[in-house]
Amino acid sequence: MKVQESAENYLEAILILQHQKGSVRSIDVAHYTGFSKPSISRAVGLLRDNGYVSIDQNGLLCLTDAGRTIAETIYERHTVLTELLTMLGVSPETAAEDACRIEHVISAETFAKLKEHAQQHGAKASR
Repeated sequence: MKVQESAENYLEAILILQHQKGSVRSIDVAHYTGFSKPSISRAVGLLRDNGYVSIDQNGLLCLTDAGRTIAETIYERHTVLTELLTMLGVSPETAAEDACRIEHVISAETFAKLKEHAQQHGAKASR
């Protein structure tokens, strides 16, 4: 199922924060993304309603299987694309920013070929 770019970004942020902190609350996502708490609360509610996250009685966010699949896909794309762009000589900051835009629109076929190319040329993120 195709989800909006903003939803993909929130899911990716939750995944990253879970790796960094272990447990994640909406306020953590707000701080990480720079968006307001009300904006994040609305987004998290929509993600919950669509079955991508669950919220426990303590307000902790947890990715569902569907949410985790999307988040991991976007994160992998971001990581591989950032590394490839950096290998081409793009500054790390610009590479990360550009990867964040590209990761949402690139086809699965094109990404698979870029990932294959990265693996053949020693990119760490693609292994």
